[in-house]
Amino acid sequence: MRGQPVAGFFAHIYAHFSTIDPFSDNPDENTLHRISKKKLLWAPALLLFIPIVACRQAADNHGLEAERPSATERSCGDDGRLSATLYGSIEREVSWSADAFRCESMLRPEGKGVRLRFIGDILEDELSIILALPELLPEATDPESPTVVTLTVEGSGRFFTTPTLQSCWSDVQNHDPIGNSGSRYDISGTLYCVAPLGEINGNAAISIPEMAFRGIVDWSAK
Repeated sequence: MRGQPVAGFFAHIYAHFSTIDPFSDNPDENTLHRISKKKLLWAPALLLFIPIVACRQAADNHGLEAERPSATERSCGDDGRLSATLYGSIEREVSWSADAFRCESMLRPEGKGVRLRFIGDILEDELSIILALPELLPEATDPESPTVVTLTVEGSGRFFTTPTLQSCWSDVQNHDPIGNSGSRYDISGTLYCVAPLGEINGNAAISIPEMAFRGIVDWSAK
């Protein structure tokens, strides 16, 4: 029983005392008959065994608490951030710190540039903002990198995107390798848009005149 939670032990015992084994998807009549015969045999052993398991579990937990990490890794890095003001169909101030949003990335088709995805909450909505940079290269900085922007209100089916590749561009200011990974980079910059993002299958629109961002891009992600 070393290393297993006490709850797991009780679940195992309960499997013998109940009419349905929780670890079996298809209990049959023979299995249930065998379990019913063992009920009386388990009772005395259970009374003697519980104190032993409880003591052993307390000792194991003491070691596990020392090994448990204090915090999970931030997907946008310790200095990740995103700030913007949205206008139009959705009017919101966006100000996400490293703990308030998530970062994802993937290569574009045929290895032409990369996509950055930022996901975070704004009041009752979860927003996803995708920047597709078809001309960006690993480690490169670019003051006017053409950018396709897509904004999604998660779970609502609402999508907004730029009408042309000339509507938005990104001033990529920093694009530095992280450690010796060879693929993960700390990236930061500012997005500028001169035209609104139109709603797919709708008449609404959202404007993002300027958006500052910093996160992590993985050039090996597909």
